[in-house]
Amino acid sequence: MSSKPSDDTEHFAPLSEFLCFSIYSAGHALTQFYRPLLDKLGLTYPQYLLMVALWAKDDQIIKDLGNTLMLESSTLTPLIKRLEAAGLVSRSRDLIDERQVRVRLTPQGQALKTPALEVPNCIQDAVGLPVEDVMKLQAAVTDLRDRLLKKR
Repeated sequence: MSSKPSDDTEHFAPLSEFLCFSIYSAGHALTQFYRPLLDKLGLTYPQYLLMVALWAKDDQIIKDLGNTLMLESSTLTPLIKRLEAAGLVSRSRDLIDERQVRVRLTPQGQALKTPALEVPNCIQDAVGLPVEDVMKLQAAVTDLRDRLLKKR
């Protein structure tokens, strides 16, 4: 018996035909596009996402931020510490439940929101699709993510 594949059905399709690679490489390209925009703000991409979550709703516990960002506290805590060292957020124990740590924007972190509002516009321009198409694409990717999470 030969260990060689007997026909083309036993070979992998080209990498360019893998959905996972298309999503991965598009995500990588998008993150690379963000880099110079976020450098101007002094933020990394994960820090930017955390700040966006706090600009949407300030004064959150770490657990809620982790759920929003889909990050474990072991990943989130170092991000928060770096933002705290930069003077953008502060951490404190919750007054009601001291086991919880609350994260709040500082005045400097709140002020960063105004220049950060340009970032989504730059991304929209770079994508080059009508807003409606971007929203459909985002919804499809979110649906894919949610379906995969349900299968775990």
